[in-house]
Amino acid sequence: MQTQQELFTLTGKIAVVTGGGRGLGRIAAEALLRAGARVLVASRKKADCVATADALAGLGDIEGLEGDVSTQAGVSALVAQIRQRTPVVDILLNNAGATWGASLESFPWDAWSKVMSVNVTGAFTLTRDLLPELSARASLADPSRVINVGSILGTAPIPDDSYSYGASKAALHHVTRVLAGELAPRHITVNAIAPGPFESKMTAFALGKTDVKDSIAASIPLKRIGEPDDIAGALLFLASRAGRYVTGSIMPLDGGLSIDARSKLLTTHL
Repeated sequence: MQTQQELFTLTGKIAVVTGGGRGLGRIAAEALLRAGARVLVASRKKADCVATADALAGLGDIEGLEGDVSTQAGVSALVAQIRQRTPVVDILLNNAGATWGASLESFPWDAWSKVMSVNVTGAFTLTRDLLPELSARASLADPSRVINVGSILGTAPIPDDSYSYGASKAALHHVTRVLAGELAPRHITVNAIAPGPFESKMTAFALGKTDVKDSIAASIPLKRIGEPDDIAGALLFLASRAGRYVTGSIMPLDGGLSIDARSKLLTTHL
């Protein structure tokens, strides 16, 4: 049996994090760095990624790249940048995401397409195009890892006017399971985490208000909003030796909110 340090170390590993300039992506980049990985962070706004890399440089080897996964051209350009820097990717975190909120009657076609292109098509295409790098040193004993960032809104039908976001995350969960089966023979695991409420720019419209944040926290079975260590712990488990036998999982990271939502849905129909 391995020691605790050996189970969770990422020393010598190379990780790519999309949407890594802020929010959950930045938390993930810091966690990977602290575990010993070399990290390439990418997002549509290169300045955010460069700022993140500069802020975290004291923790290890990190570089910020421009990477727009909403188009095939953007994915291809990102893959080319990655290949200029490394022939190997051990960990791919598909974290880049987009959302849109509008009433059912006014929800726009373009917004639906934009969210799907980033959250589903972009994650799938980047994974596909990086298969040579992910396969480069993947082995039975030490598989490479693809980790997708889903959402509680992809597991429970919670109405909040973000129709395309919930649908995109449900689709990403399904793609996760499909790719897990397909890539297992190549020694690549594919999993997803499904976060509930965490403070980020995407959730600032709600969690930035103290009364709203307190109300949301009170509705969660564990009675609090998610914190950076919660993301880091789940990520390091899936990325390290500790999680090498896990594939095709959708890990709830929501303080029990998705279970509570399901129970309420059931009880209202009994």
